[in-house]
Amino acid sequence: MLEEFAGWVVYSLLGMGAGAAADALEFFIADVIKVFLLLAVMTFLVGIIRTFVTPKKVRKWLGGRKEGVGNVLAALLGVPTPFCSCSAVPLFIGFVEAGVPLGVTFSFLISAPLVNEIALAMLLGLFGWEVALLYAGTGLFIAVFAGILIGRLGLEKEVEGFVYASTLGKTKDKRFTWAERVEFAKCQMLGIVGKVGPYIILGVGLGALIHGFVPMGFLAEIAGKDNPLAVPIAVLIGVPLYSNAAGTIPIVQALMAKGMAMGTALALMMSITALSLPEMIILRKVLKPKLIAVFAGILAVSFVVVGLLFNALIG
Repeated sequence: MLEEFAGWVVYSLLGMGAGAAADALEFFIADVIKVFLLLAVMTFLVGIIRTFVTPKKVRKWLGGRKEGVGNVLAALLGVPTPFCSCSAVPLFIGFVEAGVPLGVTFSFLISAPLVNEIALAMLLGLFGWEVALLYAGTGLFIAVFAGILIGRLGLEKEVEGFVYASTLGKTKDKRFTWAERVEFAKCQMLGIVGKVGPYIILGVGLGALIHGFVPMGFLAEIAGKDNPLAVPIAVLIGVPLYSNAAGTIPIVQALMAKGMAMGTALALMMSITALSLPEMIILRKVLKPKLIAVFAGILAVSFVVVGLLFNALIG
């Protein structure tokens, strides 16, 4: 229905003829409306969940959890929990102060930015539920695996000493009535949609230009599934970049339409959203260089392996 509406706007209302510009504009109109609608619904529902899943409760649930169970729970709790690079330090300090094991903490820190309502809403709208579910499952697996591995390496001494003495994590939770939950969710929805709206428009706009003007199959040779170097190169390109899912996924969609293999595209998106250089710089406030290097290295290798596996199985 959205495609039909976009086509009516482009060809009937604006009177454009068939061509690259019309294709790009049709793509832009349909995808912007689709993404904004899905994002509004998803962020409202997750806003309701967030009134139950507060940072203090997350720390309480994860404190003292053993390896494995704790990592899985941390990864799952990371999905509805608000997270951005600026919140990485206080979240990390709060978890450590609450007695959450280092590996379990990292499972949460990986899952929260990688698998979130914005990413899932946009993947659902642009690729369908199969890809959205596949991405969510892969992201959660990486979060659990990386957290367990970091936990077993015994790197607690690579955390800055002041973290263990901090009381930053001692905050009180607010009790909500249902009317307050709905109001909170509405405010969260409006705030998130307003904040990521420019990224959506920019990302879909760039994706529309790729969709309309890049020749079909252009990326098939250099970023297709038959090029084994495409995935590691994509990860290396993604690391120094900084964006969220709203700005990244529409571009990935357009790149895939022009020949980029799905595994390569997902590896690029994962490296941008969960392994960005700005986040590593912020985490340096609480982590020593060795632990940051281990963290980044594990994620980079995981993204490459996942990308190659997807390319081999799906293409």
